[in-house]
Amino acid sequence: MSSWFQSPAPAPVAHQPRTRPRTRTRVYETVTSRVAQCVCSFLLTLLLITGVIVFVLWLSLRPHRPRFHLDAFSVPGLAQPGAPPAFQFNVTDRNPNRKIGIYYDAMFGSVYYNNRLVGSGPVLFPFYQPPKNTTVVQGTLRPAAPDGDPVWAGFTADAAHGSVQLRLELNSTIRFKVETWDTHHHHLYVDCDFVAGPDGNLLPLYKGERCPLYF
Repeated sequence: MSSWFQSPAPAPVAHQPRTRPRTRTRVYETVTSRVAQCVCSFLLTLLLITGVIVFVLWLSLRPHRPRFHLDAFSVPGLAQPGAPPAFQFNVTDRNPNRKIGIYYDAMFGSVYYNNRLVGSGPVLFPFYQPPKNTTVVQGTLRPAAPDGDPVWAGFTADAAHGSVQLRLELNSTIRFKVETWDTHHHHLYVDCDFVAGPDGNLLPLYKGERCPLYF
């Protein structure tokens, strides 16, 4: 009796799929990322440099306000009975800008006693103030209240007691000249609060006092 023996068929070998190398893709992504970083760094540096340049230009061209100081004030006719007194004053106007001039329209002055207008009048015609210049503003203001007004009685009484609190106001319209162009107009208001003595002259304590300025 013959027997037939058949060996089992060999099991199929599983083939693993080939994986392509991704070296080129990774290199491309790395180069792209570095280029993007370089571009961003360049743009940020350029933006920073531009900002610094703009800031420096703004500092050099930014106008500074003029500075006013009260140097003298007197009421010559205070001791004379009868007619209301006039008011004389001396104020220095300093332009602190190095490269910026200031155009002034006509300037007017007013004197107040207890918030009552007692003197007023024109002070200066229109003028141009160069950079780093000090202009002396001198003026004589005529009485604004008529003779016999009760305000003069209070004014004289305070002077007799040793001091009179007054306020000098100057107002004008200015514009700054920056290189070859002019800025828009600004309404300028200068307030000088001070005290005059019994003779009507400015007390030494207030001589050279800086006056607040408003636009």
